[in-house]
Amino acid sequence: MTFPFDALSACRAELEEEASINDAQGTFPADGLRRVRELGGLSAVLPATLGGYGFGEGCQGAIGLLHLLRLTGEGNLSLGRIVEGHVNAIRLIACYGTPEQLARAAADIHDGALFGVWVTQGTAPVRMEQTGDSIILRGEKIFASGVRQVTRALITASTADDATRMILVPLDTEHNAAPCLDGITGMRGAGAGRYDFTGTMVLSDALIGQSGDYLRQPEFSAGAWRGMAVALGGVDRLVTLLREQLCARSRAENPSQQARIGTALIAAETARLWTCKAALIAAGTDDHEAGDVAATVNLARLAVERAGLEVIELAQRGLGLSAFVKTNVVERLIRDLSTYLRQPAPDETLLEAAEWFTRRNLPRMERIW
Repeated sequence: MTFPFDALSACRAELEEEASINDAQGTFPADGLRRVRELGGLSAVLPATLGGYGFGEGCQGAIGLLHLLRLTGEGNLSLGRIVEGHVNAIRLIACYGTPEQLARAAADIHDGALFGVWVTQGTAPVRMEQTGDSIILRGEKIFASGVRQVTRALITASTADDATRMILVPLDTEHNAAPCLDGITGMRGAGAGRYDFTGTMVLSDALIGQSGDYLRQPEFSAGAWRGMAVALGGVDRLVTLLREQLCARSRAENPSQQARIGTALIAAETARLWTCKAALIAAGTDDHEAGDVAATVNLARLAVERAGLEVIELAQRGLGLSAFVKTNVVERLIRDLSTYLRQPAPDETLLEAAEWFTRRNLPRMERIW
């Protein structure tokens, strides 16, 4: 059984149309998510024994997942963010949870559940108090993607001794969620908002893994490649739109525009190569030191960010004012991509990766294939 990539690729136009229609009101891409679910995209990361495509296992699975996330991001970056968050939650359960917890998550997915990873703390960080077999939560998460659609939230919470635990919280009841955060100009369809967990009670079997697992390397840094794959889809689409719109205006033969097209293609391919390398390095963590994996993926993250920003500038310079007209899909895509590329602590990430590889070499690709 193979994943229907051609069918997902054929959905690009409808995913993009929904993204543009929903942008003004920040409406969640419900139709797009339904389509991805119908194609098996939400269960793809599960092992075949649990009804998935094994995209969470090995190098071949990593490349399959990269392709899935890239195609989704090419159609709608906000939808790609939701799918990425869902995949990340399942990956963490698979890495640190029990086989029973993964099987339960798989059953929930097949029943239509949407998972998400919410870790950004609000003004009142989430804390947990365990009494016997019960856990009571207090505090909030912000920038929670799909805050009103996610039905299984994998969150981090602090214990009484300030350790960090992961907890999978069912959200089947009335969501205690705030609307989309005001002022966000891009990725509006991702439905990022605030969720107050105060008073929420779960059983102790909702705990995933042990103290400190969420920040454990190399998985903590390695998982960033999946976000790069979604961004790569946005970069590819922007390059295509730049070429198409220049051709439509009979400007593509202009030497300056050809130089922009060539430079954009180089940037997009650079992003693809780095993302592919990060995915394969992360998939082969047993063959590399944790520091090699984390530092390689962090360098890849910065390379993809730089490539994306370069393509954005080239599109704006090449298309001129038309790139800023709201009826042009390029305008919305640039806002979404600019927002999506903004990852935390880029300077710190660069310095840490550079320090790691100052006296050792980057892992070579031929050792992974």
